[in-house]
Amino acid sequence: MIRENNFYKLGRDALILVLSVSLVLFVQWIKLLKNPKGTPITGDTFVGLGLLWLFSLIGIVISMLLKRTPWKVVQGFPILGWVSIVSLIFCLISPYCVRVINAVDFLSLTTSVLAFAGISVTHRLKDLSKISWKILIVALFVFFGMYFMDTLISQIALNLSGK
Repeated sequence: MIRENNFYKLGRDALILVLSVSLVLFVQWIKLLKNPKGTPITGDTFVGLGLLWLFSLIGIVISMLLKRTPWKVVQGFPILGWVSIVSLIFCLISPYCVRVINAVDFLSLTTSVLAFAGISVTHRLKDLSKISWKILIVALFVFFGMYFMDTLISQIALNLSGK
């Protein structure tokens, strides 16, 4: 029963990853419609998305396997960490992986990630509402500070580059 449940979860996660990769491809296509000079969709783009899907799936499998270990540190390590480690290892070993992943538009990836993050946060609004209202003030200062500092650093970089 446990093994069947794990296969069900893995299949579900694989399908969610396929939908995620499809969303990234769709966003890259829309971006190309608006800006034809953007990152083109080539065969390398599809291979790069396939590799990202595979790296994510391997990270999920590693996380599922290591949940059974007696070490709490390894059990609590996030899936994103495992996916990052798998991606790092493969990209260090093979320049081909880096080349095909470079064919995937970075902004298309971040758009999808931010959409999922927004869905995740709205899914937990009740938990967030239990936190004190003071967190709102802290969030506003953090957002303003990040925006202000990003703008300041960008302006300094533009002034130094002479543009």
